[in-house]
Amino acid sequence: MSDIDVATGFSTREVAEVLGLSPSRIQAWARQGLLRPHRTAGEGYRFSFQDVALLRAARALLDDDVPVRTVGRTLKHLREQLPSERPLSAVGMSARGRRVVVTDQGRTWDPDSDQLELDVESGAQEPLPPAGKPAPPVETLHPEPTADGRTADDWYDAGVDLEDGSPDRAKAAYRKALELDPAHPDAHLNLGRLLHEEGALDEAERHYRSALSTDPESARAFFNLGVALEDKDRPGGAVEAYEAAVRLDPELAVAHFNLSRILERMGRRADALKHLAAYRRLLDGSGREAWPG
Repeated sequence: MSDIDVATGFSTREVAEVLGLSPSRIQAWARQGLLRPHRTAGEGYRFSFQDVALLRAARALLDDDVPVRTVGRTLKHLREQLPSERPLSAVGMSARGRRVVVTDQGRTWDPDSDQLELDVESGAQEPLPPAGKPAPPVETLHPEPTADGRTADDWYDAGVDLEDGSPDRAKAAYRKALELDPAHPDAHLNLGRLLHEEGALDEAERHYRSALSTDPESARAFFNLGVALEDKDRPGGAVEAYEAAVRLDPELAVAHFNLSRILERMGRRADALKHLAAYRRLLDGSGREAWPG
């Protein structure tokens, strides 16, 4: 293993297995510059959280019968249209028939033509309210208390439904859930992940730790915390978080993999080999998902 920054990323194989995309398709998009993975000799591509988030959105478009060429063309045009410092994963993409529209900062447009569009489908993205309760207008997704009777779990469910098409509204829904229940572990975890994908590492870490303060048995929260600490160049803390994750869930393959890379860099070769062996055994055995859902 080489001492490289890509140790915080994910391999083509891991991403392909989790998202159901072919490795060749992922590699082709990387070669075209639509993704921004790291690459060094002998390691192949290493994909970041932002790359995985973008590929997850692309997978959703393919599932909605958008042709693969259209998806690739959309990503290419977005790369040209967005500021270089803004990741493609930060915008919302949705299918309209066999084409794609993009929503970002209140603006909806067709990236093929760069023409603005009316967001006529925004109402369809709003989740249904609980039975017997009136549907709140979109503007109720704000910090002020509302009187619509929705619980923290209702707002959490709304956030889950909104993530694919409108991550900003999803974050607002998770924050609303946390206003009503500051100890809601899943709302902390999902909000932390969305912030993490945007690069807001300090906020993401705080939410992961809040999730763990309520649910200290969450392997997923420990794993996400480990990735955040790696991204913040805190390998010692990342090792502790990953070790907690695999104690709670010994079949969490990607945590074993990340541990092996960090421990190798720290000179703990025996421990690194142990976790690498566990990772390979899990991938070659049960076929369990390598990325925590």
